[in-house]
Amino acid sequence: MPGRVMIFDDDTDLLEVCSIVLKSKNYIVVALNKCSDIVQEVKSFSPNVILMDNWIPDVGGVKATQLLKNNPELKSIPVIFFSANDRVEDLALEAGAEFYLQKPFEIEELEASVSRAVAVHRQAGISEIR
Repeated sequence: MPGRVMIFDDDTDLLEVCSIVLKSKNYIVVALNKCSDIVQEVKSFSPNVILMDNWIPDVGGVKATQLLKNNPELKSIPVIFFSANDRVEDLALEAGAEFYLQKPFEIEELEASVSRAVAVHRQAGISEIR
């Protein structure tokens, strides 16, 4: 079974495309365009991986990821930080995300990143950003 993916991005078109692509690979997907109560939203869905946009409304991707990583129940869920910002790797490190994905990206890059993050979550051996 591929896993459960939660996507946070303010771009509804990108949310739709990512959802369609990942659902076609049999992932269960929840896509949200804001993160007003991110800890509760993530707890209620229990994803294997989270895709986090840098410019997500309410608290922003860096702060939202930090909130998740500071929560003992959620900190082991891998986060793929994705952004069109040229500093996406630095932002991912600042946020505490395990992975990053530069926008725009190819569908294959999305699929590979999610697959890798789900595998890491299942192995519970998260150690470094990739």
